[in-house]
Amino acid sequence: MPIPEDVTGEEIDKDVRQELQSLPKTLADDVAKNLVMVARLIDEDPEGAYGYSRVALRLASRVAAVREAAGFAAYANQKYSEALAEFRAARRMTGSVDLWPVMADCERGLGRPEKALDMAGAPEVHKLDKAGQVEMRLVAAGARRDMEQLDAAIVTLQSPELASNSVQPWTARLRYAYADALLAAGRDGEAREWFAKAVEADKDGSTDASDRLAEMDGVEFVDALVEVEDQDEQRDVQKDAPEGDGDSLPVEDVEPRDLTTAVDEDVVVVEESDTPEDVADSADVEEGKDSADAEDAEDAEDSEGDVGREADKD
Repeated sequence: MPIPEDVTGEEIDKDVRQELQSLPKTLADDVAKNLVMVARLIDEDPEGAYGYSRVALRLASRVAAVREAAGFAAYANQKYSEALAEFRAARRMTGSVDLWPVMADCERGLGRPEKALDMAGAPEVHKLDKAGQVEMRLVAAGARRDMEQLDAAIVTLQSPELASNSVQPWTARLRYAYADALLAAGRDGEAREWFAKAVEADKDGSTDASDRLAEMDGVEFVDALVEVEDQDEQRDVQKDAPEGDGDSLPVEDVEPRDLTTAVDEDVVVVEESDTPEDVADSADVEEGKDSADAEDAEDAEDSEGDVGREADKD
């Protein structure tokens, strides 16, 4: 798989770098670069991270850090059986119990919550540091919920770490899990209180506690970007609409049209029932009347002329 040019392999942890020193330098550099890509992609692109982990595993399967990285990549892709096998291999190589909680969670993923609870009560848990013990408590509570033992899950999470006011790396996740368990048990008021406490501790947004709290409060978020796009679209529609004379009104607001129409200096009143043909006929009648009057005047003048000529003869 391609490695970006900005990846040098020096970005990995010093402890991992020391483990890779058992390999030839060129091989160690290649493995290191693939491990960097696993760490870079595991949250946003789990499938891509898994691909790089398989390359690293093919190059150096006897390095514990490589087996651990492969386990986390498989875990991120919900390949729990494969992840559990890699974690077990890494634990055999190092003898460390640090992976015990995530191994127990793999058992949950495989549909074996009872096995996870057994691991939660094993002696290895006492060898974990505080963060590991809190993680193990979270896994045990999850196993209880898998078994529909909601009250037991709530009790499992109740601990000095939960009651503490100090904020640790695990505090937000612990409070969130407790709030979620309370909500599942129908204790909405307490759940809201603990979601609010989770928000206070969640400085890096590792949970969606703020969204859950808003949902409980009936707050609906509007995507500002979508709203702006809708406004722009409306403006475009108005811009493309045909332009009127600037004085036009909506159809329902237009006043009835005046049915009085001027013809020259005379005014012809048109009834609503009149058709255009009726109006034309009326105009023709008026015009014919005017023509007849003109002809009568001419005839009168001719008659007067004839009388005058007869008088001259006499």
